[in-house]
Parts: sequence; C-alpha cells; structure tokens
Amino acid sequence: MADVNSGLLSRHGATAGQSAGRSPAASPDPHLITFVELLFFAYRDFTGEADAALAEFGLGRAHHRVLHFVNRNPGLRVADLLEILKITKQSLARVLKQLVDQGWIVQRAGDRDRRQRLLYTTEKGAALACRLDTLQSKRVAQALAKAGIGAHVDSIVARFLFNMISKEERPQVTELLPEPGTAAPDKT
Repeated sequence: MADVNSGLLSRHGATAGQSAGRSPAASPDPHLITFVELLFFAYRDFTGEADAALAEFGLGRAHHRVLHFVNRNPGLRVADLLEILKITKQSLARVLKQLVDQGWIVQRAGDRDRRQRLLYTTEKGAALACRLDTLQSKRVAQALAKAGIGAHVDSIVARFLFNMISKEERPQVTELLPEPGTAAPDKT
C-alpha cells in the first residue's frame, strides 16, 4: 500500500463514494462520509503529539491507553482493564510487562483477594500520564474554542462522543468516568 505524501488527496478516477461495481444509490450520505473522514484525521492528530512523547521512551499507543486508565483509576484490576480496552490477555501482558519492568506501573495483590492483581502508576508513570493528558486536553480545548463551543463537558460534543459508544457499553463507560477534574476513587 502506497503512502499518501501529498497535502491533499487526489479525487481523480472514481468520484468520492463510488467504486467499481457499486451504484451511487447504495452510498451513505456524503455529509456523513465527510464526518467519518474528519474523525480519521482528527484521531490521527489527536494521537500524534502523544505518540511522539511516548516514542521518547520506546512506548506506543497501547502503553498510553494502559497508563491513562491505570492513572485515572488507581487500584484498577487487570480483569477490569482487559474489559475496558477490549484486548486479549496476551496483548495486555506484553504491554503491562514493559510498563512494570520500566517502572511506569506497579502491580499489587488485592487486600481481600490475594489473587487479584491491582495496578497503580508510579510517580514516574503518573508524571508521563499527566504529560500526555495535558497534550491531548490542550488540543481538545483549542478545537472546542475554535469551534466556538467552549470547554463544557455537558456540551453537544460530549453527547455526540458518548453516543458514538455502543449502547451496550455506555453503562460501563458512565461508571468508569469520574467527575471532571478528579481521578476515580482507589479501587482497593
């Protein structure tokens, strides 16, 4: 697959939304396709600065997601993290091992159930998670301000993003998200 190196995508050949053997009537609303494309580009740039900061330490996006949720939810059970991230135990084990071995996260046995593995960021891990949160929060705040929306979490943007989450997952997400400006309570 060739990389796209130009600043703009070429729309020569088939028109947008058309491909060989597909009728234009079967195409989704072009305005919605534009929103889908905007989401692709927004996600690319939303993660870009954090990816660069993580690369300084030989870490990637999977490490970021683990750091983020562990930092926001001290004492998070490994089983709960698997459910949040929707990844396999094998995938998490590889990422978690790196984060533990490099001193970003510590694992402790549960007080009530010693078989549980509870996760906490170290001081170093919390500092990196905060740095990444700051980079991404700044981008979100700037985008909201430029759109004339403001940084209110109860805005139409927050409702839009929430409704992008599958209906079945919304209750878990609601339970997971702490009040704005706070960390989730320690799970122990």
